[in-house]
Amino acid sequence: MDPSAYGAAAPTGTSMTDDSPTEAPSADAVAERLLGATLGAVDLLSVFLGDRLGWYRSLADDGPATAPQLAERTGTDARYAREWLEQQAVTGLLRLDTALDTALDTDGGPDARVFSIPPGTAEVLTDPHSLNLLAPVARMFGAVGAALPRLLDAYRTGGGVSWDDLGDDAREGQSDANRPWFEHRLADALAGVADLHDRLARAGARLLDVGSGGGWSSIALGRAYPGATVHGIDVDAPSVAMATGNARAAGVADRVTFSHGDAAALAEGPYDAAFAFECVHDMPRPVEVLAAVRRALAPGAPLVVMDEAVAETFAPDGDDVERLMYGYSLFVCLPDGRSTRPSAATGTVLRPSLLREYGAAAGFSELEVLPIEDFAFFRFYRLTEAGTT
Repeated sequence: MDPSAYGAAAPTGTSMTDDSPTEAPSADAVAERLLGATLGAVDLLSVFLGDRLGWYRSLADDGPATAPQLAERTGTDARYAREWLEQQAVTGLLRLDTALDTALDTDGGPDARVFSIPPGTAEVLTDPHSLNLLAPVARMFGAVGAALPRLLDAYRTGGGVSWDDLGDDAREGQSDANRPWFEHRLADALAGVADLHDRLARAGARLLDVGSGGGWSSIALGRAYPGATVHGIDVDAPSVAMATGNARAAGVADRVTFSHGDAAALAEGPYDAAFAFECVHDMPRPVEVLAAVRRALAPGAPLVVMDEAVAETFAPDGDDVERLMYGYSLFVCLPDGRSTRPSAATGTVLRPSLLREYGAAAGFSELEVLPIEDFAFFRFYRLTEAGTT
C-alpha cells in the first residue's frame, strides 16, 4: 500500500471545508462529506464481493467477459454478476468494452455487454505482491460487517470481539495487506540500520517474531538473513497454520517455524533479536508480553517493534492516517484487545509515549525510533536495556 493512496502526506488539521479547521462545518458540508463516505463504503463492499467471488481475478487472468461468461467461469450467478459489473463500470473500476461488443456482433442486450479490468485496477485488487494492493482492506471491513451485532453488544457491555470472531476474512486480510511490504521493503529497511543488520546477519542468529500472524514477516526475515533461524509465535491457531503453510510454500520451513501460544509465557531463549510487527497495540497484556520477550533475549539483544505511525499526541482534525487508524481501532483492534481480560485496552492508536511506558514497565530502559521511513503507515522502534545498543 502506497501511503499516498490514503493521503498519508496530508497535513494535520484538514477539515471538511476550506475554512479554518477550528470553524464548525455547516450542515451542507457534513452532508456532502457523508454522501462521499457512503459512495466510498459502496465501493469498498463491492470490492469485497469482487475479491471474494473471484470476479476480479477471472477478468485479470481469463480476459474480458459478459456477465454470463464471468458467472460460468467463477461458479456464481449471472444476474448478480451483471449488476456488479455494471456498478463497477459506473464507479470507474472496470471498463465497458463497446469495441468488443461490436466485434462479437451482439444484440446489445445487458447480458451481451463485455467488461474488462484496466491494468491499474488489476494491480490494486489482484496482485498479492504489489505495494498498492488494497483488496485485503475490503476483506477486513467486510468481516466487520458480519460482526456488527457483536460489536454493538461489546460497546454496551465493555466486552470484546476477537480476531477469531471476525474470522478468515479479517485474518487473511491483515496478513495479505502487509505481505508486499515485508516481501519488498523489510530487508532494505533493516539493512539501513547498520548495527542491527550486523547482529541479524551473524551466522546462527536466532530471531523471534512475536504475533507472527500469517508469517510473512518471519519469512521475510528468513530470506533476508539466510544464516539465521526464525521462530514465530501467535495466539491465533488458524494464523499459525496459515503461516506454516506459507513458509513451506516459500521454501524456508527448515529455518522459519511457528508455534501456537501466548508470548507472555515465553520460556525458550536466548534470542539474538526479537520483533513485534503491528501487534503490540492488540495485546491485552502488552507489558507482560514485552517483559517475557526481554527475558528471552540474549544480553544486549534488541526488541524491534513496528506499529502505526500515528501522531505524537492526540489532536482533533487529524490527518488521514489518524482517521484510518481510529477506524481500525473502533472496529477491529480495540474490540480484539478487550476480548481477553484483564486488558490494557490499547487500541490501534498506540502513541510513542505509551509504548515507552509499556517498555519501561517491562524492563526496557531505552526506546529509540529507528531511521526507517516510507514503510506504509508504520514506525519502527528499538527497545533495549540501558547501555546495550
